[in-house]
Amino acid sequence: MVTRLDERRSKTRTWNALKMKEEIVNRVAKSSLITIDLEEYYPKEPRTLLDVKDWLFEGLILKENEFRAELKNFDWLQLKNHHVALHCSTDAIIPAWAYMLIQTHLKDVAKTVVVGSLDNLESFIYKSIVDNLDLDFCKNKPIIVKGCANKPIPQNAYLMLIQKLQPLAKSIMYGEACSSVPLYKKKKI
Repeated sequence: MVTRLDERRSKTRTWNALKMKEEIVNRVAKSSLITIDLEEYYPKEPRTLLDVKDWLFEGLILKENEFRAELKNFDWLQLKNHHVALHCSTDAIIPAWAYMLIQTHLKDVAKTVVVGSLDNLESFIYKSIVDNLDLDFCKNKPIIVKGCANKPIPQNAYLMLIQKLQPLAKSIMYGEACSSVPLYKKKKI
């Protein structure tokens, strides 16, 4: 004796078998949509905020001879391959030559040296990255700039990327393929 439950099971099995035969198509993967993820370019080297006040008399006054001696005795190799931001956490007035002198010690040691905050450093690093990106493959293509990074990608990096992409791309969106925000669409001529 066949019950209604058995009939339903049989129909469900038949339906599932038919459903499995249908190929699931990933339309996003088949599209010409290009995703650019700035997080993929994130440099792995450490970032260091170096406070110049530690080399000043009482943290406030730059005495040239003592400053030079402090720099000479500093272990610069501890900053090997670091991205370094130079700043002064006190209200001391630091002349430009002092930062330039520090740079002479960091020349063959650090990857990058800037005067400013760690945010300034990240923006500087990403400016170089974006400037060196070859984006010719984006010509007349729809582009998605991936959001939701797990690494500290500076906001300026996204602006620099859009500025470089806009003359090339057919359209630019931000986010993920399933939920993107349109930013730019090339006008049809």
